[in-house]
Amino acid sequence: MTPSQDLRSPAYIEIHIQAEAFKPGEELDRWCALSAGAGAVASFVGLVRDLNLGDPISSLHLEHYPGMTEKVLHTICEQACSRWLVSSLSVIHRFGDLLPSEPIVMVMASSAHRGNAFLACECVMDYLKTQAPFWKREQTQSGPRWVEARDADAKAAARWEKQP
Repeated sequence: MTPSQDLRSPAYIEIHIQAEAFKPGEELDRWCALSAGAGAVASFVGLVRDLNLGDPISSLHLEHYPGMTEKVLHTICEQACSRWLVSSLSVIHRFGDLLPSEPIVMVMASSAHRGNAFLACECVMDYLKTQAPFWKREQTQSGPRWVEARDADAKAAARWEKQP
């Protein structure tokens, strides 16, 4: 978002799907500087787990469907922006090989009020987990395994369908 962007105009959306690591603090500083005129910025950072289903994880490999991934994320962000009057929204998501505790995803939302920014971040993450074409393969002591879809993620996304 440019400093002069009117908060009532169409939302500014950034989508970054990248192999390169990112630093959440630097990204948040950059986003706050771009969010002049907003009353709130909310963010979420997801990290690679070191334990899943009771097994230690030594690494995580993410694959995605280029072109389609960006399109799906942009649609999710557009819906969140219009639903909660969010002026701008950013999603950074990594692919490739990652190690435990590395940032894997970051969502940042700018809005006139904190509640809308928080809700937009949460909703984007819930839909990202269930709709975005990412595939995860964990490296465990027993060998590699694909991460299956979780019922909890589907339930989290479904609750947004019930809310106005």
